[in-house]
Amino acid sequence: MRDEELEQLYARLEKPLCNVVYRWLWSMDEAQDVVQDAFVRLWRMRRRVDMTTVEPLIYKIALNAAASRRRLKRVWRWVSLDTIRAPFSTAPPTDEVLSVREERARVRHAVEALPEDLRRVIMLCEYSSLNYDEIATPLSIPAGTVGSRRHRALRRLRQALSEGKTDA
Repeated sequence: MRDEELEQLYARLEKPLCNVVYRWLWSMDEAQDVVQDAFVRLWRMRRRVDMTTVEPLIYKIALNAAASRRRLKRVWRWVSLDTIRAPFSTAPPTDEVLSVREERARVRHAVEALPEDLRRVIMLCEYSSLNYDEIATPLSIPAGTVGSRRHRALRRLRQALSEGKTDA
């Protein structure tokens, strides 16, 4: 892989990849860091990279890094004061703002409650431009499994959200 090819790949995939990683970490700053790290890792292995499989590879690198960061965050939550700090606001939010926040929180909680294998598939299916075959590659599963996991994930999300439950 040449440097120009990597630059073109970055220009094309940075936003879609960041979109997927954001929904994994729910922090744009962290998502951007993970995407940058993923491209740095890809650059380091550029001599061994096959251009026909580079897109699934960068998604795999980024999702693995995001999953590691998410696990690390959980550990630190237990030992940090961040969980007890309340955000400071000068004006109370309106009912409409509260409603949107509550709905987003419900969806986010339902997605986070999915098992990791389903969550990875649903994030890639919904927020990347990869097809089932391309999604299957970084996840090391058959393309048919991508479809069945997507179906199960959507069914669980619909059920959790329609019942008002958030434990998918």
